[in-house]
Amino acid sequence: MLLLGYDVGSSSIKASLVDSNTGTTIGVAQHPEQELGMISHQAGWAEQDPATWWDCICKATQKLLQQTGVKAEDIGAIGIAYQMHGLVVVDDQQEVLRPSIIWCDSRAVSIGDKAFDAIGAEQSLQHLLNSPGNFTASKLKWVKDNEPELYSKIAHIMLPGDYIAMKLTGEVNTTISGLSEGILWDFQENDVAQLVLDQYGIDRSLIPTIVPTISIQGKLNASAAAETGLKEGIPVTYRAGDQPNNALALNVFEPGEVAGTGGTSGVIYAVVDQAVYDQYSRVNGFAHVNYTKENPRIGILLCINGAGIQYSWLKHQVADPKLSYPELEAQAAGIPIGADGLSILPFGNGAERMLRNRDLGAHIDHLQFNRHQQAHLIRAALEGVAFSFVYGVDIIQEMGLNMDVMRVGNDNMFQSKIFAETIATLLGSRIEVMETTGASGAARAAGVAVGAFSSLQEGLGQLQLAHVYEPGDQLAAYQAAYGRWKESLEDRMKNG
Repeated sequence: MLLLGYDVGSSSIKASLVDSNTGTTIGVAQHPEQELGMISHQAGWAEQDPATWWDCICKATQKLLQQTGVKAEDIGAIGIAYQMHGLVVVDDQQEVLRPSIIWCDSRAVSIGDKAFDAIGAEQSLQHLLNSPGNFTASKLKWVKDNEPELYSKIAHIMLPGDYIAMKLTGEVNTTISGLSEGILWDFQENDVAQLVLDQYGIDRSLIPTIVPTISIQGKLNASAAAETGLKEGIPVTYRAGDQPNNALALNVFEPGEVAGTGGTSGVIYAVVDQAVYDQYSRVNGFAHVNYTKENPRIGILLCINGAGIQYSWLKHQVADPKLSYPELEAQAAGIPIGADGLSILPFGNGAERMLRNRDLGAHIDHLQFNRHQQAHLIRAALEGVAFSFVYGVDIIQEMGLNMDVMRVGNDNMFQSKIFAETIATLLGSRIEVMETTGASGAARAAGVAVGAFSSLQEGLGQLQLAHVYEPGDQLAAYQAAYGRWKESLEDRMKNG
């Protein structure tokens, strides 16, 4: 049986085909080849048109079928991974009412802060594991307050993956894992978070039907089959946010296991078996893909908005868009650890939760015109994102979680030796780079519900290890560079 997985990101949509008999990925396609744009009408805003995601799904699917030459009737199930925390609103005809307010949009920060105070810190953290913060529920409240006429037309709210599933099947539903990422799930009551709905004046009827993360969630309808080139009737059997799905793709399911990713945003995702939380909500807890009330598996997520997007910006705006990332790496490798005193804070992609929802912006510190060149900026950019990871892990460790080994995919920023070795050395941790992708992970998970695999562990248990990053032998140099970077950050936090 062939299994189809989608990864609906904010920069592109990827599609992957996995052969369940051999466990191998037989094809991967992406659309568009260049990064998707974002709509930003005001500073701190970020929106995308869901219709663009659907168009990319259709084109990536057609490209994948053409590249592989497989028959659509050989595909037995579809899985969906998607960018987390976005808000999609539709009317009673399943028509989208406005562009999606996506994960890195920070317009609802003050709304979430006020709700946190009104609900009460202890009540909020014990029931939600988080502050309402800048998550999906708070974004919906912004729409309610600022676009009341549009709000009155909403029949259902959904996350980006729910929207794609709706376009594929015509069914409107969601998952516990998805609701938890929107701060719409109450872990103590094991139900939709009524305390959040009451606080925001949101009617429960807007919440779609809840289905298990791995289950028959609907079947491909005739319209979607015609647009994608797939066969009508293929079941959609899995959906999860990109970070729980990334952990799944890396075979991270049990307490103590840790996944990392360095895409547009940077993420550390550690699995625990109890409801723990950070009193400042600098990191967040969400229901993992294998969460149940009886056997809780909660992902502690550290998100850094300004990660790969910072490095991409530097490539296109400062260096040379014609240069490849390996060519940038080669330039940076000729510069010593610490970039000759140059530090870059990468926080230019909206409010950062680990900085208590401060929107500091990106900064270049200690620039010397007679000393620093392009290669110094490249090195400082890589180190700046790596230092952000280390800073965040310090917060996770304050919660009593250890990190001896981190598993990551063989893509994005973890293809950079400078980036990965900086993290490994400062944390004293081993980083295992696995040959997998989010789309392939979604495909494998989709196979569980249709019996292609007996369990998630079977479906994900045969990953190939690409290579390993071990701590380097220049710890003192890394610590000095990190110390300068951290001092710059704390100055900004104090005075910015």
